[in-house]
Amino acid sequence: MTRGKFITFEGGEGTGKSTQCQLLAEYLRLKGRDVIITREPGGTDGAELIRALLVSGDVNRWSGVTEALLLNAARVDHWEKVISPALATGTWVICDRFADSTIAYQGYGRGLDVTFLKNLHESVLPNVWPDLTYIFDLDPKIGIARALSRRTSEVRFEKLEIDFHNRMRTGYLDIAKTFPERCRLIDANQDIETVHRQIVRELD
Repeated sequence: MTRGKFITFEGGEGTGKSTQCQLLAEYLRLKGRDVIITREPGGTDGAELIRALLVSGDVNRWSGVTEALLLNAARVDHWEKVISPALATGTWVICDRFADSTIAYQGYGRGLDVTFLKNLHESVLPNVWPDLTYIFDLDPKIGIARALSRRTSEVRFEKLEIDFHNRMRTGYLDIAKTFPERCRLIDANQDIETVHRQIVRELD
């Protein structure tokens, strides 16, 4: 059986990733693909519990190191129980965030050593990276305003200072430049249909 494809959507807050995950899944199903959508942190019962610890509460609730360890714990559970089994059956997996988020948020945003974070990932999930990653780029001020306008919870990261979000955006842009064979940069400051058409073009 042919292995499924693993596609991730990355970017800052309020960039429209979740909407585009749904649109791409619909497109692929019309093409006859079996598709599941999942997210990080989360995707399993255990990982969703970790998510609740990470995305709510006081902004100073956890240090960057603690966040990275919690995220990797959730990611291993998610990979072992959901993503890997689905791919093995030929199902395509669309995931809202994966390891690049930890590098951008905890590395560039929190100031942790990026090499440490990459080594941590390789230690727990050796050679596990997406087949294709869409990185949504948007001015953090616009994205945060969007996110805060539609969420009543899970806003711990949105409440961090704007400098954090600017550093995180730089991280994503660096990731896109470093891994051009895997990453596709998307201008998220466009209407939904325009972004979707670009995503489909890149995939085809």
